Order: sequence, then C-alpha cells, then structure tokens
Amino acid sequence: MSNSSSISHFLLLALADTRQLQLLHFCLFLSISLAALLGNGLIISAVACGHHLHTPMFFFLLNLALTDLGSICTTVPKAMHNSLWDTRTISYKGCAAQVFLLIFFLGSEVALLTIMCYDRYVSICKPLHYGTLLGSRACAHMAAAAWASAFLNALMHTANTFSLPLCHGNALGQFFCEMPQILKLSCSKSYLRKFGLIAVSVCLVLGCFVFIVFSYVQIFRAVLRIPSEQGRHKAFSTCLPHLAVVSLFITTGAFANLKPPSISSPSLDLALSVLYSVVPPALNPLIYSLRNQELKAAVWRLMTGWFQEH
Repeated sequence: MSNSSSISHFLLLALADTRQLQLLHFCLFLSISLAALLGNGLIISAVACGHHLHTPMFFFLLNLALTDLGSICTTVPKAMHNSLWDTRTISYKGCAAQVFLLIFFLGSEVALLTIMCYDRYVSICKPLHYGTLLGSRACAHMAAAAWASAFLNALMHTANTFSLPLCHGNALGQFFCEMPQILKLSCSKSYLRKFGLIAVSVCLVLGCFVFIVFSYVQIFRAVLRIPSEQGRHKAFSTCLPHLAVVSLFITTGAFANLKPPSISSPSLDLALSVLYSVVPPALNPLIYSLRNQELKAAVWRLMTGWFQEH
C-alpha cells in the first residue's frame, strides 16, 4: 500500500506490446496531431488576417481553435514519446499538469460551444438585437468568462484530485493522466469527495447541454419559418457544423466518464478517450470549413497567398 506522498511517478497505459504496433500508434498520433495543428492553425490565421471575418461567430471560432490546439498538445506528445521510446512513466508533477491543462481546455471548449450556440440563437431568433447583445465588448467579456471559469474549475479539480491519498499503486488505465483513472487509485474513505468532483462536472456540462438543446429547438423553429429556401440553407449551414461538433464532443465525453462500470473495459475506455480528447481537435476545423463558404474562401486566400510569396 502506498500513499500520494511516496509516489514520484505514474505508469500510463501501454498502447501496444510489440514494437511494430508502438511505431504504428506513434505514426497515427503524429498524423492526427499534424492535422489538428494545420487545421486549427489555418483557422486562427484566416480569422486573424481576414478583416471581414472579425465577427462574433468567427471570434468564438478562433477561441475554439485555440482550445483544440491546447487540448491535443496536452495529451498526444507524451503518448507519442512513450510509444517511440517504449516507456510508460510520467512524473507526478507532469501528471498533475496534464490533468489541469486537459480539464482547463476541455472546460473552455464546453463553455465556448455554449456561447457559440447563444451567438447562433441571437443571430437567427433575434437578428435586430444582434449588434447590441453581441457587440465587441460583450464578446470579449464572454470569451474571458469562458476561459476564467474553465481555469478555476480546472484548478479546483486538480487540487482536490491530487490532495486525495492514493492507496492502490500508481498504474493508470489510460494513455494520459485522466482524472477518473487517478480517482480509482484513491482510498475508499474519500468516496464523498470523489462523488463531489464528478457531481460538479456533471452539473456544469449538463447545464450547458440543456441550454444548447433548448436554444436549438428555438433556432430550428425559427429557421423552418423562413420563407426562402436560400435563407433556410444559409441558416442551416452555420448551425449544423456547430451542432455536429457539440454532439461529438459532449456525448463521447459524457459517456466516457458516466458509463456504468459493468460495461467498462480497457479497450472501450481507450476508444472513448481518443474520441473526446484527440479526434475533435482534428475534425473540428474540417467540419466548420466544409459548411462555411466565407471560412473556406479565407483559408484558400491565405494558402494561395503564402504559396505565391514562397
């Protein structure tokens, strides 16, 4: 039996036993991370450089791209390092930093997706009030509130998680330091504190999810009343990418952390963690750029301008 004061490192899940599969995992993670870096980097550059994209929707999309870059850079590089060098260890401080950063970026993403839903709601259901409700100062305040609330939430969860006594070794059943996996190592006497941590997260995510669902009910009712087919198509083209991103991120993340223990297995836990922490940062730029003509045009101008200069 050991406690947290005597643990100097954690052992992460080995993704494969053979050297060939380890290198395959390294290449797979490298491809996903490069796709995420390229896609989100292009969105950030296009929105920052394109003055016609300095609108609330693209401002929040830029913030979302920053959270995607942060979340994938928190987990994937360490997993790639372990696969390449055939190691499993991560230091105690490194694990704490990984937990904090991951909760921070994932929390920021939930908050920003909720704000983006509000942006779509005001744009479609209250277009005459759009300029007053979503002015530049209001957008900056909402983005700052999203980042600040995520920071405080991550700080609280990390401090509580790593203050628990750990009595069940130091082996984690995940390829990164995931809070539920660390809680499994804690003593059974800390049951109420563990339940409190999960309850806070569930309440926050559930509140955002209910707001998003309610808003989209109002949005779709308003869209279906638009007389012109072109107007309905334009409204759907801005809403459907956001709805797809929300569905992928929240459903996989919620199921990964709230599924009953009876259906839990290492392979299922691994697949779900990849779906909510690794896949969205790579897919989000593709989802948004496929449906948004303005963004596609801005990215294309950015790329062609870069190639002409070089």
